[in-house]
Amino acid sequence: MVNLDEKKAALLVSTSASFMTPFMASTVNIALPSIGRAFSLDAISLSWVATSYLLAAAMFLVPFGRLADIHGRKRAFISGTILYTLVSLLSAFAPNGVVLILLRGLQGVAAAMIFGTGVAILTSVYPASERGRVLGINVAAVYLGLSIGPFAGGFLTQYAGWRSIFVANAMIGGFIIPFVLGRLRGEWAEARGEPFDIPGSILYSLSLVTVMYGFSILPTMRGVWMISAGILTFAAFVMWELKSSNPLIDISLFRHNVVFAFSNVAALINYSATSAVTFLLSIYLQYIRDLSPQVAGFVLVSQPVMMAAFSPLAGRLSDRIEPRIVASLGMTFIVVGLGLFAYFGGESPLPLVVINLVFLGFGFALFSSPNTNAIMSSVEKRLYGVASATLATMRLTGQMLSMGIVVLILAVTMGRVAITPEHYADFLQSMRAAFIIFTALCGLGIFASLARGKVRTNV
Repeated sequence: MVNLDEKKAALLVSTSASFMTPFMASTVNIALPSIGRAFSLDAISLSWVATSYLLAAAMFLVPFGRLADIHGRKRAFISGTILYTLVSLLSAFAPNGVVLILLRGLQGVAAAMIFGTGVAILTSVYPASERGRVLGINVAAVYLGLSIGPFAGGFLTQYAGWRSIFVANAMIGGFIIPFVLGRLRGEWAEARGEPFDIPGSILYSLSLVTVMYGFSILPTMRGVWMISAGILTFAAFVMWELKSSNPLIDISLFRHNVVFAFSNVAALINYSATSAVTFLLSIYLQYIRDLSPQVAGFVLVSQPVMMAAFSPLAGRLSDRIEPRIVASLGMTFIVVGLGLFAYFGGESPLPLVVINLVFLGFGFALFSSPNTNAIMSSVEKRLYGVASATLATMRLTGQMLSMGIVVLILAVTMGRVAITPEHYADFLQSMRAAFIIFTALCGLGIFASLARGKVRTNV
């Protein structure tokens, strides 16, 4: 039986780390134009400052989630937090764009250790009757990081330079590490002693990196071949997992657990359709609208503020109402918001940008907490680490694919050119095309969300 102090410590530690990682992501998004100018990066190279982090995190999430189930979730969590803190500090001294992109990739590896274990630790110590509430609080911490990030990133970038945002993140990590070591005393490893699937991990990681790299070099034939190779590698991974006695991912979860399967598909579609919004709007506001990083941060903060405010409420609702109803309603709000952004241009009133971001933020809040609750409530305790890592992988793979779609559109409409006034019209064309695709994609996600069925029968 887990005591009250252990539960509080797990909640505080998990939410602190859940704040740190999105805080870094949102501060970097605001700083991207400044980083691009400092290192003379073109639009596609600049996108890799964000994408390298997402790709590395997606590649290692499920392997680290499985290792955490075997060797201990606390051990993986603290290791990831320490590595994340060290790499953040090193990134502040990156001498060029290539080094920064590589360090961001390493930061993604560290984030995978955190993402794959934080929610699993929470689910391990809290009973099902309290799960929606604490997951709502955890999601709110994610959105609080996203909320403060644009403001803090804009302020730091404008007055202390973009390197200061990495120093600030290292300081946050420095606060979390001693707290984890001192307060989180338990360990959770329900799969201890089971073997780790090394071949499956290699195939899984190779498939993701090959597909994403192929996206970045489209529309060349080499890009098509790379994507095809990645898809074939993923098919080989699935075949291997079906035959493995100790698979990295239990494919039967997707084949026989409808709630788990469709909830993850809904998450993948949702993040694929929404994650590049901040990247696009950060460039739009600072280049096209000529706003300072600080003012752009004020505009962008409106979305995650709504997410942080309403996520706990949505989590509590999902303890009483079927998660598919709340989540599907949230995704409907998101579809409308994305569709409206497709009509925005160079002279669109800034208040309308803010109002639409608020609308999107409310939709995100209604979707995320109930969807997480549905996934974690649909599996047995020994699979919490894998379920948590699978959900996080859907999120990060979706973020990666979202950026991949943007990279592809930029490559076709702009090519490898810097974002200068003579190319602003091309960028606006790219932005509109991206929002049209995202709207259609998220529309499909509503059907996946509704198709999951009832969670209560699986608890």
